[in-house]
Amino acid sequence: MSFLEALKLAAASLRSHKLRSFLTLLGIIFGVATVIVVVSVIEGFNAYVDEKIANIGTNAFSVQKYSIDDFSSVEALNKARRRNKDVRLEDLEALKSMGGFVADAGGKTTTLADVKFRSEELLNVQINAMTPNIAEIENIEAESGRFFINAEEETRRFVCFLGSETAEKLFPTSDPIGRTIKVDGRTFKVVGVGKELGSAFGQTRDMYVSVPLRTFLAVYGLRRSISISVTSSSPATYEDAIEEARTLMRVRRKLGPSEKDNFGIVTPGAINELRDNIFGTIQVAAIGVTSISLVVGGIVIMNIMLVTVTERRKEIGIRKSIGAKHGDIIRQFLAESTALALVGGTIGVLIAYSLAKLIAFASPIPTALPFLWVTVALIVSSSVGLISGVYPAWKAANLDPIEALRSE
Repeated sequence: MSFLEALKLAAASLRSHKLRSFLTLLGIIFGVATVIVVVSVIEGFNAYVDEKIANIGTNAFSVQKYSIDDFSSVEALNKARRRNKDVRLEDLEALKSMGGFVADAGGKTTTLADVKFRSEELLNVQINAMTPNIAEIENIEAESGRFFINAEEETRRFVCFLGSETAEKLFPTSDPIGRTIKVDGRTFKVVGVGKELGSAFGQTRDMYVSVPLRTFLAVYGLRRSISISVTSSSPATYEDAIEEARTLMRVRRKLGPSEKDNFGIVTPGAINELRDNIFGTIQVAAIGVTSISLVVGGIVIMNIMLVTVTERRKEIGIRKSIGAKHGDIIRQFLAESTALALVGGTIGVLIAYSLAKLIAFASPIPTALPFLWVTVALIVSSSVGLISGVYPAWKAANLDPIEALRSE
């Protein structure tokens, strides 16, 4: 018996018992659907983190008050608060002028403030204070107007760059470029509006006002820690630039060889490692728990196949009496159990795809459905069917044709 003929017989058997076949598939369907939905949510989050890392900038890393490790526990964070010094404007100037493998450095910090234009007022808007070169380092693009320039930063000019949503709410019917707004009661001139960034986890990324860092520090006080974005001269010198920046910061803080850094250097690799540490275990556990449904589905398929063998003893006896070989019977029932599971896996993938789209539409949770996982789901489901059909197929192939014909 050819493999194609075995598949045709399997399809005919499934069609003749549609309801029973569907009920048998439910375990596989739910198993595959839940696994794929869990994976799509986790992959969507990973894709979002990768996108945010990509927006950090080419060959960029950050020098700041705390490191990723400082957030591992409350105790570690409290120790870092006591140990770590603020990162100041002087550190930025030192990094920017050091040369070597460090190509550029820009400073930034944030706070919340009330923003107003005439009768329109927005409360608790994110204020991004930054040096002009941050726009290039972090790929900030203007939809209209421009970003503020070095001359405005150095002379502490009261100019600002608006997020697209901020501009839309403050200036719904007019062009904001050249207008003035109030930030905590202080007047700032609008010089540009940023391109729309969209939302992440239900939170908008376009509700902000960016101002020159030196202007911000002059208004809100110099005793404030900033974050410094540093770029290397090339991808090949990235690690060297990190070491140069670390050495400079340690020298400036007079740290001995055995003393721990009292500042943090955050890289995309460190962010990825933190993400993997947090979600890697969750992903394995979630997939493991949801995969129990696949095991249950396999047991159900085996049970139904055993019932099928009992019901079709006469058919098996007739086929063996007219020359069907041991391998032909095995192929017939293995093809049937595998086809049963593969159909269930396909339906499960379609349901999971629909659920993932619904989750992404109705909630702030990002989702992604990689083709690799779809392929893995179909291979696993068909493998479950194949394994579940081994014993029933072996039992059918070993039936004595005379005893089988006597069954009816």
